[in-house]
Amino acid sequence: MASAAEQLASNLNAGAFSKATELKARIWFTLGALLVYRIGTYIPVPGVDAAVMGEMMTQHGGGILGMFDMFSGGALGRMTVFALAIMPYISASIMIQLMSTAIPALESLKKDGESGRKKLNQYTRYLTVVIAMFQSYGIAVGLESMRGSLGAAVIDPGMFFRISCVITLVGGTMFLMWLGEQITSRGIGNGTSLIIFAGIVANLPHALASLLELGRTGALSPVFILVFAIVAVLVIGLIVFIERAQRRIVVQYPKRQVGQRQFGGESSHLPLKINTAGVIPPIFASSVLLIPATIAGFAGQNGEMSWLATIGNALAHGQPLYMVAYAALIIFFSYFYTAVVFNPEETADNLKKYGGFVPGIRPGTNTANYFDHILTRLTTIGAFYMCFVCLMPEVLISHYGVPFYFGGTSLMIIVSVTMDTVTQIQSHLIAHQYEGMIKKSRVKGRGR
Repeated sequence: MASAAEQLASNLNAGAFSKATELKARIWFTLGALLVYRIGTYIPVPGVDAAVMGEMMTQHGGGILGMFDMFSGGALGRMTVFALAIMPYISASIMIQLMSTAIPALESLKKDGESGRKKLNQYTRYLTVVIAMFQSYGIAVGLESMRGSLGAAVIDPGMFFRISCVITLVGGTMFLMWLGEQITSRGIGNGTSLIIFAGIVANLPHALASLLELGRTGALSPVFILVFAIVAVLVIGLIVFIERAQRRIVVQYPKRQVGQRQFGGESSHLPLKINTAGVIPPIFASSVLLIPATIAGFAGQNGEMSWLATIGNALAHGQPLYMVAYAALIIFFSYFYTAVVFNPEETADNLKKYGGFVPGIRPGTNTANYFDHILTRLTTIGAFYMCFVCLMPEVLISHYGVPFYFGGTSLMIIVSVTMDTVTQIQSHLIAHQYEGMIKKSRVKGRGR
């Protein structure tokens, strides 16, 4: 069977893309929406001195601020209307998913189909507003306390600035949430993922220029830059291989006799990905670990807070304690989030309800245990794979000054979103070809 890339190339060569007007409209809509997002990352929040913010990001950009600035496409460092980016919506979505496994009312909505999904989406939007309000108020208060060599970050601090900052940042987040939903429904790909993807990719040229500048000034040798490029290509290849890898469990359906005909009897498969949790574990682990380092950076090195500075230094990038804790948290969140998104008992019950069974395994509890056993082994492989991809760039960032945008989390997001978008484009092309074949067959049938 040809690979997805080969099938896509053959479709393009056959001229299918030139005839797929709906697909072209979706792609242009997606590009236009992402352009609007990028323009918004340069519209500043009123009352904030951009020069002071740039100085503060230079000093504290290695902590959690640097990670969130990467996800926001540089909007946080410039303190623009999209400074919070889409992160409150992602946090709300994860919280709703977690609560839907613990709260019976939400769990019943999850099983109600389309109507239940719409209600859960509505609850996610409400929770997004609440999270964005708390985060934006915290940012407003923090901005008022920031001072650099150029002066205060806020020109005119006070309640009016806090209210205007909260309204601006919450409005920007809600607009991005709406824009992401529009991309998902009217464009191509997942809107939320594409917004994060666009923010990371937009800053890659600057990061690459910084890397080459380090080579020009002699901070990094040309041999190291060449080896780094080769390693980056190999890591991307590893990410593609693991993200596409599946364990296919054979599912058999029994034969049914209806009148003179027999139905069923066919076999299918249940695909289980090696990395079921996606990029959630590295994001959560980074957030948890970088909070102490960031607080220590803001607290300073005074005598009263020396213990906090010690913790912050021990959890800095590249330190042994940081590497061990980062790996442990990635493994923990891998198992935790996989258990949230895939329920072996529910999957086994659904198979039993529709008459499906795994050959050699009794339906019900035994099937659920079989799924759990396989998923545990796959998650172990996926967790160690994420540890390798995320920890290796940490060494380069801390010891060799490689820009933060070449981290493992950003590479995983870029590769995963690209693969998902290409797959959706391929699906649209195949659907368009099938529609064309059906129309031709109807015309020939009428001609006869």
